[in-house]
Amino acid sequence: MYKVGFDNNKYIKMQSDNILKRISCFNKLYLEFGGKLFDDHHASRVLPGFEPDSKIKMLNAIKDRVEMMLVISAEHIEKNKVRGDLGITYYQDLMRLIDAFNEAGLYVGSVVITHYSKQPEAQRLKRKLEKLGIRVAYHYPIDNYPNDIDLILSKDGFGKNDYIENTRDIIVVTAPGPGSGKMATCLSQMYHDNLHGIKAGYAKFETFPIWNLPLNHPVNLAYEAATVDLNDINMIDPFHLSTYNEVAVNYNRDVEVFPVLNDLLEKINDGHSMYNSPTDMGVNTVGYCIVDDEVCQNASKEEILRRYYETLVDIRKEKTSEDTLAKLQIIMKKAGIGKDDRKVASAANKKAKETGGPAVAIELPDGRIITGKTTKLLGASSAALFNALKAIGGIDDIKLLSSRIIEPIQTLKTKYLKGNNPRLHTDEILIALAIESETSPVCKRAMEALNLLAGSEVHSTVILSEVDINTFKKLGMYLTMEPVYSTKRLYHKH
Repeated sequence: MYKVGFDNNKYIKMQSDNILKRISCFNKLYLEFGGKLFDDHHASRVLPGFEPDSKIKMLNAIKDRVEMMLVISAEHIEKNKVRGDLGITYYQDLMRLIDAFNEAGLYVGSVVITHYSKQPEAQRLKRKLEKLGIRVAYHYPIDNYPNDIDLILSKDGFGKNDYIENTRDIIVVTAPGPGSGKMATCLSQMYHDNLHGIKAGYAKFETFPIWNLPLNHPVNLAYEAATVDLNDINMIDPFHLSTYNEVAVNYNRDVEVFPVLNDLLEKINDGHSMYNSPTDMGVNTVGYCIVDDEVCQNASKEEILRRYYETLVDIRKEKTSEDTLAKLQIIMKKAGIGKDDRKVASAANKKAKETGGPAVAIELPDGRIITGKTTKLLGASSAALFNALKAIGGIDDIKLLSSRIIEPIQTLKTKYLKGNNPRLHTDEILIALAIESETSPVCKRAMEALNLLAGSEVHSTVILSEVDINTFKKLGMYLTMEPVYSTKRLYHKH
């Protein structure tokens, strides 16, 4: 029932070929990776058929030529900066990335600590990594970067930075998050390579915005919605238009910095730059691999709506401001959608109005909408999940778990673990279902239907617990919530 709009195999082949074509112009290529290398779920949501690990598969296709260079800012280490999507610090994510690259068979050559001003935590990280056999370089702040080109390209600019000699010709430069200094790291290495007589090039591995889709195409608008907190704005690349008379979409930060960046590239490479526009710098074949534009447009509109509801909840939790919501509403208007276009939200709110309590609705990949209400035994999320499993598994309208199974778990939660809520969370009912599936053919059929829930849309009329949020996420279901708590308490766990 899953509608595909993107050819993933074609993408891996085209992207790999384009990287190899780009490296043919140089002795070495620094390839800055924008966005997520692992678990790119945004791309998989707006481009159905795109696999979250596509970029790793692509790199594995050329891994004998690839060396990973990870970048982290000393300022981010010192401030314990956290990745909002993962809930871990940049320092922790750096370690996670190193492990993940090693497990994927990719060679981790070095770590660069940028913005270094003798921060103690940065020094501690360097010692730890070197004990693990990983080379570490310090890069220092440069006054008036990137505008003072003469200073940057001197012994007091890039010349102060540690230089790492690479063993392979494609250097993938990535980081735990934005603001880490990936581009400056690439340029610094190129400066030192030039001093060593090595002809090095620079390119960006891009996914969004998709340069050869219209500016207000829903896929590109969904990227704006995803980066609304960074103030990224999609725009027509004026340099590309003036050079090639071809419309290309880029984003404001790359367009703004291009003149300075191009000057740096020219001076590093003895007056020569192969790029006429920021779009030229990108290696991005995503637009050529869309096989059903309508599917991708619809998926992107759903993503914009999910970002809208997510922002409503963040405002309720005081994690963001009304300004963010206003920007999203502008994006929604450009996409020609409103909050009522999220069908699963309308179904959940209707069910809540009918029952007078919290409700959850699930839109299955085949378009059917299943609802669940709060009962004495189950929370609305658990009830909706069970109803969805029965619908997918073709199970008659019978109880999957009897009170004989549920009540002892409730007793454990309230009497022995001193919990206030006797209703079973989604993880608890799934564990109970797994146990029952050993003896019950019906429960076994429901368990086997779990994998078919991926790609379903979910909406709750109240803010759910982290347990339920994580269960839906692990099942590959796309959750939104109303900005309402289920109780009137002043304290809520976030």
